[in-house]
Amino acid sequence: MLKRIALAGTISLFATGAWAGCAFENQTPLKMLSAGFAAWKAVSGAMAECGNFEAELDQEFRHKQPAAFDANPALYQIGGVSNGTLVPLLNQGTIRPLDDLVAKHGQHLKPNQLIRIDGQTMAIAMMVNAQHLMYRKDILDDLGIAAPTTYEEVLAAAETIRAAGVVEYPLGGTYKTGWNLAQEFVNMHLGMGGAFVDSENRPTINNEMGLAALEMMKRLAAYMDPEYLVSDSTYVQQQFQQGKIAIANLWASRAGAMDDEGESQVVGKVKMASAPAAVAGRRPASTLWWDGVVLARNMSDDAAEAAFRVAMEGIDREMVEANNDAAVWLIDGFEATPVSRGAIETANNGAVPYPASSAMGLMHTALGNGVSDFLTGAKDAATTLADIEAAYLTAAEEQGLI
Repeated sequence: MLKRIALAGTISLFATGAWAGCAFENQTPLKMLSAGFAAWKAVSGAMAECGNFEAELDQEFRHKQPAAFDANPALYQIGGVSNGTLVPLLNQGTIRPLDDLVAKHGQHLKPNQLIRIDGQTMAIAMMVNAQHLMYRKDILDDLGIAAPTTYEEVLAAAETIRAAGVVEYPLGGTYKTGWNLAQEFVNMHLGMGGAFVDSENRPTINNEMGLAALEMMKRLAAYMDPEYLVSDSTYVQQQFQQGKIAIANLWASRAGAMDDEGESQVVGKVKMASAPAAVAGRRPASTLWWDGVVLARNMSDDAAEAAFRVAMEGIDREMVEANNDAAVWLIDGFEATPVSRGAIETANNGAVPYPASSAMGLMHTALGNGVSDFLTGAKDAATTLADIEAAYLTAAEEQGLI
């Protein structure tokens, strides 16, 4: 049932009585707020088997978590985060260290699952995620196109696909104004060899690499649905599933949905590969992310212990064995498959972790608000980058980072 729930919007999952799949019967009412992609559906479903648990799976979770965790008591006891969305919660001091609970109930966790900040375990990672190349192998084979390894090759393939008229739009892209669009620039700018701030937290994007990143994004957008500024991960996933696009750089967590017979018209046709390089010979234009769980600080120790135990039930071997293709899991029992090939190749080819920090959070916001001005023609590239840097500087000075 969970696999067939619509991916867009907010999903609520509530369980009162414990099910047979949980090792204990939870007596403490617990709530979780996380993203809504397939991996979180699998994890929250396993947590629900313990009873007295409610999950809110919402693609806008990152905007809701800071205030919800700042409440006393916290409105959610468990949070689903990534290496980027963890930063605001750390800055606010609204999540609790987990070392005592790991010692008591997490002996099975692997070292790379323990996310340590200043010597304390602040989150438990469950999976790695990256944007990587997804493509219609049947279309590329018919047109004699090899899987692209650079963005110049992606553009050449897009031109051939457009001329053949086999899909509505050759490319898809997560270009929705805001967080998604900023992430696309982050990927491309890193792929060009760029950085975002210097050692004194001053911006470093208004340069040749930043200009090249914007220009490449605009060239790619010319082959997308004209409404690309509202296109998020769910939008692109559904474009693939409905046979409307042939190539996209999309999150690994969306790969399994391509073969979901209940909602996909392209089962067996979409293949995965490493994210393309922005410049031939350089690392992929993508970033590595982890997703995992945190616990709110503002709850009792008894509630925290119950929440941690429920969370561990959600990210155990049994869950992975039942949902192997939903993610590239860090958990015992995971077996790599063709669905996870793209993420693994992207990592092996040198993609770097997202450079999460307080400064990067402000830069990401400024990028999300400003990049569209260039894509729509409202500003030229240099002015766009200058205005983004100015917006970042204002925010960084207000936050005391400069």
